[in-house]
Amino acid sequence: MGISLRGRDFIDLADLDRAELRRVLDLAHAIKAGRWRERPLAGRHLAMLFQKPSHRTRVSFEVGVGRLGGATTTLTENDVQLGVRETIGDAARVLDRYVDGTVARLRAHEDLEKLAAASAKPVINGLTDRSHPCQVLADLMTIEEVAGELPEQHVVYIGDGNNIANSLIEAAATSGLALTIVTPPGYEPQRPNGHVALAHDIHDIKDLEQATVIYTDVWTSMGHEAEQQVRRQAFAPYQVNQAVMDRAPGAVFMHCLPAHRGEEVTDEVIDGPRSVVFQQAGNRLYAQMALLAELFAP
Repeated sequence: MGISLRGRDFIDLADLDRAELRRVLDLAHAIKAGRWRERPLAGRHLAMLFQKPSHRTRVSFEVGVGRLGGATTTLTENDVQLGVRETIGDAARVLDRYVDGTVARLRAHEDLEKLAAASAKPVINGLTDRSHPCQVLADLMTIEEVAGELPEQHVVYIGDGNNIANSLIEAAATSGLALTIVTPPGYEPQRPNGHVALAHDIHDIKDLEQATVIYTDVWTSMGHEAEQQVRRQAFAPYQVNQAVMDRAPGAVFMHCLPAHRGEEVTDEVIDGPRSVVFQQAGNRLYAQMALLAELFAP
């Protein structure tokens, strides 16, 4: 790619090549440091289309759009009912007449792709069952702040091979960081590639000692609630506790939140001195502001 992001969709992290990712991250750091205060969204209005509950995504996007000079209208599932009251394509064409872009937090990735295909305005993935690219943009920004250049990092992700795992895999391919994914058998990520090492036994990760980041997520994501008891049993050996962190003495701890304390992570770890989860959450604002600034550049 290597061209302007203006007017493009952001569906997956793989939509950015290395130079584009670098540009977004550099701008995110500049915004956070107060070195960049432009308002490229002045006079612009974004729809926030949410089928799933949201805390960090909603607040960070609404605040970010406002700081960039724009405004938002938030629509819940009951307001739009994609594919129920009207087709996804019809909903997209209607929104095109009102707004300058859409942030969509949808259950099915296929529905997001349909929305983007039918919309003439930029569509940004606020989360789907397959990927969470805005979260991982903030993760990469945080890793650079606390650990250094991305190609020098080794991220060990322990837990469900979910949307976070899929986006981390794409991040590894684009940024050059090393990534190991550790899941129970049958819970591997959907999109493995040559840039990731897969493992099933947390005790057999030979290079855990060299990890610079230990990352985990909830065992039961939204949409899998019926599997909660089965998943608790399957994932119990994959908890990130102090014994795991002790094996990686140079690693920080990351979690995209919300955390189910006592399940995938213990209080001792998430509240410990090597936890950067709230710095990570705060960086959602700056990473997304940078993305928006690139997508809506004059």
